[in-house]
Amino acid sequence: MESNDVVRGFVRDAYKLAVEGNTGCCGGDSKGTVVHWAGYDEDILSTLPDEVVNNAFGCGNPLAFSEVKPGEVVLDLGSGAGIDLLLASRIVGPEGKVIGVDMTDEMIEKARQNIAADGAINIDVRKGIIEELPVEDGSVDWVISNCVINLSPEKDRVFAEIARVLKPGGRMQVSDLVAVDLPGYVKENQFLRNTCIAGAISEEEYVAGLQEVGMTDASVLERIRYDASQVKGLLDSERYNVDTGSSCGCGCGVGAEGLAGEALERAIRDLTGKVWSAKIHARKPE
Repeated sequence: MESNDVVRGFVRDAYKLAVEGNTGCCGGDSKGTVVHWAGYDEDILSTLPDEVVNNAFGCGNPLAFSEVKPGEVVLDLGSGAGIDLLLASRIVGPEGKVIGVDMTDEMIEKARQNIAADGAINIDVRKGIIEELPVEDGSVDWVISNCVINLSPEKDRVFAEIARVLKPGGRMQVSDLVAVDLPGYVKENQFLRNTCIAGAISEEEYVAGLQEVGMTDASVLERIRYDASQVKGLLDSERYNVDTGSSCGCGCGVGAEGLAGEALERAIRDLTGKVWSAKIHARKPE
């Protein structure tokens, strides 16, 4: 079993290569493809810098159906290239503030470039891990996240950090991959963790984890069910290239642990109906 820091290191390297290359880890075989079936408004996407859309690796739109208001403070866990930072920035306005936390230097740099291109002045991007947020206690109104918490090897710490940084009455709303009955060969594959699959937990575990840290009203607001073609898109980002001996998605270099041919088809069959995107909401008591 790899240590938690090693697991985070694998994920960090994967997303470094993803933002530098032509594919995304949670976004399938084409950067930015996911945003077009993950609940984002096409008209709004057209107003964002191309780079922020092309480097969106999430699995949903955590701000959809939220009640974020002007003047509030929003924290984005694993903010990546910044698509949700920019959308939140427009909602909270000049009197509000948006904070992004990411552990990958290349993602932080890309986000700052996109923020500058957009002209937003109320966004602060910080380096850190979501298990130990560089954010003060009780300082944010909303925590959002887009297909990131599943990547953490210490989700209990993440849930505790969410509760810590929220103001009394503050809320979280995240889009994340959830799963049931994952096969052992999937759970044990670090490169399938990079695709947001191997580290996914069930909706029930998610809700229970939030309740354990004192959050209330934890519930699933929306689900995006993945068909076989969408599962294939997730797996393709780490598919093993038998000619080059490496993965052809994030470029992590998977060796024999990758998926190709019959192994890929088996994984698609095993995962279809067992992996989906869920929008999860909870509140910190007053």
